Amino acid sequence: MITRNQALALIQEHVENKNIIKHMVALEVVMGAIYDALQMKERPSTSSGQNSPKGNFGTKDEWMMAGLLHDGDYCEGVSENQQGIMITQWARGKGLGIPENVAHAMAAHNSDTGIKPESLMDWAIFCADSLTGLVVAATLILPTKTLACLTVQSVEKRFKEPSFARGTRRNEIAMCDEHLGISLHDFIAIALKAMQEHSEELGL
Repeated sequence: MITRNQALALIQEHVENKNIIKHMVALEVVMGAIYDALQMKERPSTSSGQNSPKGNFGTKDEWMMAGLLHDGDYCEGVSENQQGIMITQWARGKGLGIPENVAHAMAAHNSDTGIKPESLMDWAIFCADSLTGLVVAATLILPTKTLACLTVQSVEKRFKEPSFARGTRRNEIAMCDEHLGISLHDFIAIALKAMQEHSEELGL
């Protein structure tokens, strides 16, 4: 599979907006945290790096790579219905390996592609994508503008305010309960903790 350094180089080749790159890094770490949470639900005694007995669960590295690369084709020249698909083609065109489950998850995160989420990885990236943006928006209105000062309760409050961060796809975030078996409160807590642990890389 493509390495993280190769993925970052590919992203930087196509995406100029540093905030979008930070968003991809945020989703990378959140996907890893969701993976760990689901592993604990499925197999409490299993270390987080191993596969679940559920079919097509994938590995933690695959989940994180899907998060890291998912918006790697969010740039000029790529139509909305191809965003999430072209990144796989670009990577494979360079001889870089993208597993099929990762390719499907990246394509399914964008409803405009017409590709539907199916696996747990698909639903994780679909639900978490917009949540990372909400967490960042909630952070930037704090006096300190730091993730360390943000609480789950603050994010929940902003979630309930449709006028705040209007672009947030709240309906998609809320699907975490139905499709991942994780309550909205816990889903926010998982994402926030993961982002706080990587605040320096995220610049927050």
